[in-house]
Amino acid sequence: GINMTLEILQKEMISALKSGNKFRKDVLSTLVGAVKKAGIDNQCRDNIPESLVDTVLIKEQKTMQEMIDTCPAERAETLAAYNEKMKIIKEFAPQLLTDPVEIRASVEAILAEAGIEPVKKNKGLVMKTLMPKFKGKADMGVVNQVIGEVLV
Repeated sequence: GINMTLEILQKEMISALKSGNKFRKDVLSTLVGAVKKAGIDNQCRDNIPESLVDTVLIKEQKTMQEMIDTCPAERAETLAAYNEKMKIIKEFAPQLLTDPVEIRASVEAILAEAGIEPVKKNKGLVMKTLMPKFKGKADMGVVNQVIGEVLV
Protein backbone atom coordinates (compact mmCIF):
# COMPACT_ATOMS: atom_id res chain seq x y z
CA GLY A 1 0.00 0.00 0.00
CA ILE A 2 0.95 3.65 -0.07
CA ASN A 3 2.64 5.22 2.89
CA MET A 4 0.08 6.93 5.01
CA THR A 5 0.64 10.50 6.08
CA LEU A 6 -1.24 12.89 8.31
CA GLU A 7 -1.85 15.08 5.22
CA ILE A 8 -3.66 12.25 3.42
CA LEU A 9 -5.86 11.63 6.44
CA GLN A 10 -6.66 15.33 6.73
CA LYS A 11 -7.49 15.60 3.01
CA GLU A 12 -9.82 12.61 3.28
CA MET A 13 -11.45 14.14 6.35
CA ILE A 14 -12.05 17.44 4.53
CA SER A 15 -13.47 15.69 1.48
CA ALA A 16 -15.82 13.65 3.71
CA LEU A 17 -16.91 16.89 5.36
CA LYS A 18 -17.53 18.55 1.98
CA SER A 19 -19.53 15.61 0.70
CA GLY A 20 -21.64 15.66 3.86
CA ASN A 21 -20.57 12.20 5.00
CA LYS A 22 -20.63 12.91 8.72
CA PHE A 23 -19.93 9.32 9.79
CA ARG A 24 -16.79 9.07 7.67
CA LYS A 25 -15.66 12.55 8.71
CA ASP A 26 -16.01 11.62 12.39
CA VAL A 27 -13.99 8.42 12.01
CA LEU A 28 -11.24 10.26 10.12
CA SER A 29 -11.33 13.07 12.64
CA THR A 30 -10.64 10.50 15.39
CA LEU A 31 -7.71 9.07 13.41
CA VAL A 32 -6.28 12.53 12.73
CA GLY A 33 -6.59 13.34 16.43
CA ALA A 34 -4.84 10.13 17.44
CA VAL A 35 -1.99 10.78 14.99
CA LYS A 36 -1.58 14.37 16.20
CA LYS A 37 -1.53 13.22 19.81
CA ALA A 38 1.16 10.64 18.98
CA GLY A 39 3.12 13.39 17.25
CA ILE A 40 3.00 15.53 20.38
CA ASP A 41 3.84 12.57 22.66
CA ASN A 42 6.84 11.72 20.47
CA GLN A 43 8.05 15.33 20.12
CA CYS A 44 7.55 15.33 16.36
CA ARG A 45 4.32 17.31 16.09
CA ASP A 46 5.41 19.31 13.06
CA ASN A 47 6.92 16.45 11.16
CA ILE A 48 5.16 13.18 11.91
CA PRO A 49 6.91 10.25 10.20
CA GLU A 50 4.84 7.78 8.19
CA SER A 51 6.00 4.96 10.44
CA LEU A 52 4.35 6.69 13.42
CA VAL A 53 1.15 7.25 11.43
CA ASP A 54 1.14 3.52 10.58
CA THR A 55 1.71 2.57 14.22
CA VAL A 56 -1.21 4.74 15.34
CA LEU A 57 -3.49 3.33 12.62
CA ILE A 58 -2.57 -0.26 13.51
CA LYS A 59 -3.37 0.52 17.15
CA GLU A 60 -6.71 2.13 16.22
CA GLN A 61 -7.55 -0.89 14.08
CA LYS A 62 -6.71 -3.24 16.93
CA THR A 63 -8.85 -1.25 19.36
CA MET A 64 -11.77 -1.28 16.92
CA GLN A 65 -11.35 -5.04 16.42
CA GLU A 66 -11.53 -5.53 20.20
CA MET A 67 -14.69 -3.42 20.32
CA ILE A 68 -16.21 -5.53 17.54
CA ASP A 69 -15.17 -8.77 19.24
CA THR A 70 -16.61 -7.78 22.61
CA CYS A 71 -19.81 -6.12 21.38
CA PRO A 72 -22.90 -8.11 22.52
CA ALA A 73 -24.76 -9.63 19.56
CA GLU A 74 -28.05 -8.02 20.59
CA ARG A 75 -26.50 -4.57 20.09
CA ALA A 76 -26.80 -5.00 16.35
CA GLU A 77 -26.83 -1.29 15.58
CA THR A 78 -23.67 -0.61 17.57
CA LEU A 79 -21.96 -3.58 15.97
CA ALA A 80 -22.93 -2.38 12.50
CA ALA A 81 -21.46 1.04 13.29
CA TYR A 82 -18.23 -0.55 14.57
CA ASN A 83 -17.95 -2.61 11.39
CA GLU A 84 -18.47 0.50 9.27
CA LYS A 85 -15.77 2.31 11.26
CA MET A 86 -13.46 -0.66 10.81
CA LYS A 87 -13.93 -0.52 7.02
CA ILE A 88 -12.83 3.12 7.03
CA ILE A 89 -9.85 2.47 9.32
CA LYS A 90 -8.76 -0.42 7.08
CA GLU A 91 -8.65 1.90 4.08
CA PHE A 92 -5.78 3.74 5.75
CA ALA A 93 -4.12 1.30 8.13
CA PRO A 94 -1.35 -0.86 6.75
CA GLN A 95 -2.81 -4.32 6.33
CA LEU A 96 -1.00 -6.83 8.47
CA LEU A 97 -0.20 -10.33 7.35
CA THR A 98 -2.20 -12.71 9.50
CA ASP A 99 -1.97 -15.93 7.50
CA PRO A 100 0.26 -18.37 9.41
CA VAL A 101 1.12 -20.26 6.22
CA GLU A 102 2.33 -17.11 4.50
CA ILE A 103 4.19 -15.94 7.62
CA ARG A 104 5.82 -19.33 8.06
CA ALA A 105 7.07 -19.31 4.47
CA SER A 106 8.62 -15.88 5.06
CA VAL A 107 10.14 -16.93 8.38
CA GLU A 108 11.75 -19.99 6.81
CA ALA A 109 13.02 -18.01 3.81
CA ILE A 110 14.52 -15.25 5.98
CA LEU A 111 16.25 -17.75 8.27
CA ALA A 112 17.61 -19.75 5.32
CA GLU A 113 18.90 -16.56 3.72
CA ALA A 114 20.56 -15.46 6.96
CA GLY A 115 22.00 -18.96 7.44
CA ILE A 116 20.37 -19.31 10.86
CA GLU A 117 19.45 -22.80 11.94
CA PRO A 118 15.87 -22.86 13.30
CA VAL A 119 16.75 -24.46 16.61
CA LYS A 120 15.61 -23.37 20.07
CA LYS A 121 19.08 -22.32 21.19
CA ASN A 122 19.14 -19.77 18.37
CA LYS A 123 15.86 -18.22 19.51
CA GLY A 124 17.43 -14.86 20.45
CA LEU A 125 19.15 -14.55 17.09
CA VAL A 126 16.02 -15.70 15.29
CA MET A 127 13.91 -13.03 17.03
CA LYS A 128 16.51 -10.33 16.39
CA THR A 129 16.61 -11.26 12.70
CA LEU A 130 12.87 -11.59 12.17
CA MET A 131 11.32 -8.85 14.29
CA PRO A 132 12.44 -5.87 12.17
CA LYS A 133 11.22 -7.68 9.04
CA PHE A 134 7.71 -8.23 10.41
CA LYS A 135 7.18 -5.19 12.64
CA GLY A 136 4.28 -3.19 11.23
CA LYS A 137 3.82 -5.74 8.46
CA ALA A 138 2.43 -8.77 10.25
CA ASP A 139 0.40 -9.69 13.29
CA MET A 140 3.14 -10.22 15.88
CA GLY A 141 1.03 -12.72 17.79
CA VAL A 142 0.90 -14.95 14.74
CA VAL A 143 4.62 -14.36 14.03
CA ASN A 144 5.53 -15.46 17.55
CA GLN A 145 3.33 -18.53 17.25
CA VAL A 146 4.93 -19.47 13.91
CA ILE A 147 8.45 -18.97 15.31
CA GLY A 148 7.50 -21.27 18.18
CA GLU A 149 6.46 -23.94 15.67
CA VAL A 150 9.48 -23.51 13.43
CA LEU A 151 12.12 -23.75 16.16
CA VAL A 152 12.97 -27.36 16.98
